[in-house]
Amino acid sequence: MASYAVEDRSVRAIPANEPEVTGDYAAHVSKTMKLEITHADDETVEFDLSGVDVSFANALRRIMLAEVPTMAIETVYVEQNEGVVQDEVLAHRLGLVPIAADPRDFEELLDPEDATDANTIVFGLEVRAPPNTRPNPIPSARRVDRLPGTPLPHQDSDDEEEARKPGGHLHTTKVYSGDLKWLPQGEQEAFLAGRPVKPVHDDILLAKLRPGQSIVLEAHGRKGIGQDHAKFSPVSTAAYRMRAVVEVSDDDVPPYVPVKRPSIFDEDASPDCTARSRPHAAHACKVCEPLLSKPSSENFADKVRLTRRGDHFLFRVETAGQLAPLRIVRDAVAVLKAKCDHWRRELEVAGGGLSEAA
Repeated sequence: MASYAVEDRSVRAIPANEPEVTGDYAAHVSKTMKLEITHADDETVEFDLSGVDVSFANALRRIMLAEVPTMAIETVYVEQNEGVVQDEVLAHRLGLVPIAADPRDFEELLDPEDATDANTIVFGLEVRAPPNTRPNPIPSARRVDRLPGTPLPHQDSDDEEEARKPGGHLHTTKVYSGDLKWLPQGEQEAFLAGRPVKPVHDDILLAKLRPGQSIVLEAHGRKGIGQDHAKFSPVSTAAYRMRAVVEVSDDDVPPYVPVKRPSIFDEDASPDCTARSRPHAAHACKVCEPLLSKPSSENFADKVRLTRRGDHFLFRVETAGQLAPLRIVRDAVAVLKAKCDHWRRELEVAGGGLSEAA
């Protein structure tokens, strides 16, 4: 590795990047914390969170992963399953299908026996593969001695290819998540008017059926969080990294431009400063040293420092589809606030009890 590379990215070379906090930490955070959204679309959101400790950033990330509620299939009642996929495997696959339903419209369900229209959503699935329409199917006993790749008896390769088309006896019926049909219960059709409950994606393959086979079942979904099961997690990715900072300590060093990536140097920096921080492409700087082309100066390593700020975090959140990415962030902040309020009340009660005991 070149001498100018970062030796340890886990250690910040400049402790001043994370100012020392004295007194009331909550008051300090309320003054310094800042959240700025840098990118948002239907699937991802990227934002900067600054003025907080890494513990705060990690708490927000873990809440997005495990404590933001969503709706997912929990119980499956199988009436008929003639496919090769076993009942328990099919139920597991159904549970992992993201469901587009607002969890705020439903209450928590603690016992399946207490299911009502206020805490449960119901889906029906009924798929029947067309029967074999080929007039004279070849008995299975005739296939025992057939070598792989050779035509079936009384059937050439062209006939076999034709038989694999719809209507032929080798045709397979695929069961997709789009085959799940919402069955409104009680008052659901009224209070969910205009917001039908359905799978987020219609093209998730659940099972395959041979001619004449069928699957008939009823699936019940409930409200839950990622701590209960990963299927309730609303995110596919929730990650953050510390903001990169590049400092040039000598004005004689020109702003070297990388070969293939955007420059991390600000070429318009004032020439009269002796320690210039140039983080103008910090969002593009995932690993700093590849952004720098190798300079000709042998003393370059002594004049450029690659560090990371300990109080500035770049978040990227990708939704699994149940909730919009910005909604996930807002709900996570609300959960974190509720946790803080809960523990503040607990500490106040505990403090009052200690005072009375004293």
